[in-house]
Amino acid sequence: MQSVIPVRADTVKAACSNCNLRELCLPIGLSADELEELDRLVANRRAVARGDALFHSGEPFTSLYAVRTGFFKTCVGSEDGREQVTGFQMAGELLGLDGISLDQHACDAIALEDSLVCVIPFQELEVLSVRFPDLQRQFHKIMSREIVRDQGVMLLLGSMRAEERLAAFILNLTQRLHSRGFSSTSLVLRMTREEIGSYLGLKLETVSRSFSKFNEDGLLEVKQRQIRVLDEEGLRAIVNSGSCD
Repeated sequence: MQSVIPVRADTVKAACSNCNLRELCLPIGLSADELEELDRLVANRRAVARGDALFHSGEPFTSLYAVRTGFFKTCVGSEDGREQVTGFQMAGELLGLDGISLDQHACDAIALEDSLVCVIPFQELEVLSVRFPDLQRQFHKIMSREIVRDQGVMLLLGSMRAEERLAAFILNLTQRLHSRGFSSTSLVLRMTREEIGSYLGLKLETVSRSFSKFNEDGLLEVKQRQIRVLDEEGLRAIVNSGSCD
C-alpha cells in the first residue's frame, strides 16, 4: 500500500531558489522573478518511507518528482511475475517522466531509503515552461539525458559480459554521486545485489561472484553494502575490454 506523507513547508526549507540541487534538477539561468514563480509551483514536498511507493504502474500521471534526499528504484512486473528493475534514482534526479506519453505511470517507484521529493504538477509546469524558455530547454535536456541513459542500459544488456556490466554500473553510480558532492571512491549501496542483478540482467549468484572477483583482484574493497573503489582505471579497462572483442 502506498504511504506518502505530506511535509509541511515550514518544516522543510527546500525552495528551488535556495536548493543546492537546482543545477542538477530544475532551473538553470532563471531570473529571480522566474525562480520565485517556480518556488510557488513546487510548493509541496513529500516524504516516502523506505519500502513505500511514490507511485505505481497504471496510476494517473499528474506530477513529476524531483528527488531531494534519498534513493529510489523504478521497476515493472515481468510476464513470469518477477520484478524487473528499470533504474535507480538519487538526489537531484527526476521521477515520473515515464508517465508523460500515456498520462499514466508505466512503472513503480519504490524508496530504497527514507526519502524526500519535491512535487512538480506537470500541467502547471508546461504553462510555466512556455513562459520561460530556459526552463523548457532544461527539461528537454533532462528528457534527452533519460533517453541516453536508457540506451546505455540496452548496450549493457546486449553486448557486455557480466563483469563488464557490473564494472560499468559501479563507475556510473560513483560518477553520479561525485557530481552531487559525494565521494567518488566510497559508497554504500542502497540497493540489494538481487536488485542490481535484475537491473543488469544477471543472476544474483553472478553479481555476488563478480563482486568477489573485483575484491580479490584489488579493484574494490567490498564489505557487505559498503564499497570502496581501489582501482578506477582497472574497472574502466574491464568495461573497455568488451569493445575490443
